[in-house]
Amino acid sequence: MCIGIPMQVLALEPGHALCEGRGERRRVRTALIGEPRIGDWLLVFLDSAQERISPERAAEVNATLDLLAAAQNGGSAGLDAAFALPSQLSAADLSALTGATPITETTP
Repeated sequence: MCIGIPMQVLALEPGHALCEGRGERRRVRTALIGEPRIGDWLLVFLDSAQERISPERAAEVNATLDLLAAAQNGGSAGLDAAFALPSQLSAADLSALTGATPITETTP
């Protein structure tokens, strides 16, 4: 399984960026996203940036990875999700999240 890691750009060189995220630094290929700027957040898979993301989205992904790590270590350690979990979303919000055809909600 491949998991995207949010990483912030620290420095640039042609076709690559030096990025930091989740306690490590990596030289990341940027061919798929074009030239990033210092300070941009990237979603990185296998040392290749797949997309630019907002700081808020980076925080959501990091929170999710923290929850996953806690679950793998046998507990939640009091962590709370920093975003609405799919189980708490409305049908319309869940459709938007998954890219499905929007569902219209009706009231009785």
